[in-house]
Amino acid sequence: MKKQSLLLLIACIFTVLRVSAIDYTNVPTIKLETPEMKPEMVALPTNPFNSTISSTTAAESNTGMDFDFFKTKTAPGVKPYKFMDDMTFVGVPLFLAGWALKSDKAMFRVNNKDGKENTQLLTNFKTGIDDYTQFFGPAMVVGLKLGGYEGRSDWPRLLASAAMSYGIMAAFVNGIKYTAKEMRPDGTSANSWPSGHTATAFVGATLLHKEYGLTRSPWWSVAGYGVATATGVMRVLNNRHWVSDVMSGAGIGILSGELGYALSDILFKGKGLLHNDLMLDFEKPSFFSIGMGAGLGGKSIDFSMSDLQNAQKYKDFYYAEDDAEDEYGSMGVEFRAATVVDAEGAYFFNKYIGVGGRFRVRAMSAKTFGQYTGDLTEDSNYAWDMISDIYHFNPEYYRLYPGADTETEPYPLIQELTAEDINKGGKAIEDIGAVVESDHLTEFTASAGIYLNLPLSKRFALGTKFLIGRSFMQELDIDGYAKGKVKDIQYDMHIINGKPLIDDSDGKFTFGGIDAPTNTPDNEEYDLRWDMLTIGAKSSTSIGTGLSLTYRYRSNFSWRLYFDYDYSKKDFTMKYDPYRYLKYSLTDVGYSLIQNKDLSELSLYTDPVEYKKTKKMNYFTLGLAFLVNF
Repeated sequence: MKKQSLLLLIACIFTVLRVSAIDYTNVPTIKLETPEMKPEMVALPTNPFNSTISSTTAAESNTGMDFDFFKTKTAPGVKPYKFMDDMTFVGVPLFLAGWALKSDKAMFRVNNKDGKENTQLLTNFKTGIDDYTQFFGPAMVVGLKLGGYEGRSDWPRLLASAAMSYGIMAAFVNGIKYTAKEMRPDGTSANSWPSGHTATAFVGATLLHKEYGLTRSPWWSVAGYGVATATGVMRVLNNRHWVSDVMSGAGIGILSGELGYALSDILFKGKGLLHNDLMLDFEKPSFFSIGMGAGLGGKSIDFSMSDLQNAQKYKDFYYAEDDAEDEYGSMGVEFRAATVVDAEGAYFFNKYIGVGGRFRVRAMSAKTFGQYTGDLTEDSNYAWDMISDIYHFNPEYYRLYPGADTETEPYPLIQELTAEDINKGGKAIEDIGAVVESDHLTEFTASAGIYLNLPLSKRFALGTKFLIGRSFMQELDIDGYAKGKVKDIQYDMHIINGKPLIDDSDGKFTFGGIDAPTNTPDNEEYDLRWDMLTIGAKSSTSIGTGLSLTYRYRSNFSWRLYFDYDYSKKDFTMKYDPYRYLKYSLTDVGYSLIQNKDLSELSLYTDPVEYKKTKKMNYFTLGLAFLVNF
């Protein structure tokens, strides 16, 4: 059997070798025919993370840069949107919250440097970043699309959606601005409410959210709404808008963006859609959120006589202790509704319990510090009136100096100084006023703790939390400024036969004929800026809780309405130093004169008035947050 198999194998090999030796020169040429190519529609993969678009009308999608602004592209398998199908109406409560806070605007003048009336504050904080961040959303959308990273819509549908969104926003904002005629905080114009910059920023954030957050990655939405929120905060810090303006502007921006896309859904129906929304099934409600809210209830920080450091100094000056209490026992500042911005996140172990943390910035703007800043000019005039009174010569004063005849009857009046004498060679105070460096008490709080969730349905859930953390406060700061010519209230006094004679012609202070020249020349210019009013607090422990209602309008996106309560016990300090300029506007000897309590009431103000107080702070916050579920 083996022998037969071997013979068969040898025969096969011989046959192959023989065939390979055939001459193919006379074999006819083989002709190849190209098969007919017919275009066919290919269904997209059902995997929502697969961004490939395969279609005869969208062949160029994310394979290169996209400059086909007028070419319609529609990917097969993309579900058309129904009218209002994509609306959340979350902008409505934001707008109404801003409208409700509109009444909390106390208009008054605190800075007389620029002579502006009807002004709540004139701060030195300035940044132009918000002029650019308002366009972050559309810049990102256009940049990503030009780069070939396709989002929800093709160019025609995207441009139409954007145009209608911005058109609706502009109509709302300008229609309300020039009807309500709300004065801006800096007093420049009566078109404050609502904020156009904030509305523009939130329209752009909604564009980025619709095009890329819903279809490609939820973190595009976080970036868009985060930058929009920062834009609104900067509008407040720049003294261009009130908190109510920003909140209403944010509401108009979101609502306008949603309406613009809803109208596009009617006009284009299923045309121009390139991606379905991401559909992710998260059983655990883990999240990251950005929120903005308003602090409810008025706040005030009041100081009494018992909080005054070195109170005995002021009690000794007054005949009755009640007079000192009236003068120094009712100082403080009231604050309007706070602006609250949050970044918060939590990881849930199951549907019900998780752990997480929150970073919160709470800025309370003052509304009643005008009494500390608005009267500086009047106070300086009053101060120089008292300085001139020193020239009225206390009849007991000359007995303090060597050579004085204590037995001689005192002279009640030697010389009276006139305003012309004071301002000879230049004014002592040429310009004086206040600059608000910070009109806010800004509190930064970092907290961590337990988060609880109670599902009510597939889309709604109740939640609460219990947090503990640490808060740090940036102080309210108002600077004084003054400039002018250094003045001398010195004079020559000679005791001759027990009688004081005064001669102020040579600019020297003499006692019994002994010269005592000053170190600072008369009429030398000075330009001063100093901390006139500061209010702050030490870092403290913060405890927080709250209730929330969450609406999951997409599998990976939610809106949350929350009501939070935070408690802390703070050690506040207040320092008030309105007459610091006297040290620089007077010669050394002149300043030493007003420090003498027997000569001048100004001796009370040569040192700043300082208070310390421990106060329990109860904060309530009503706000709205945008959540990304993961």
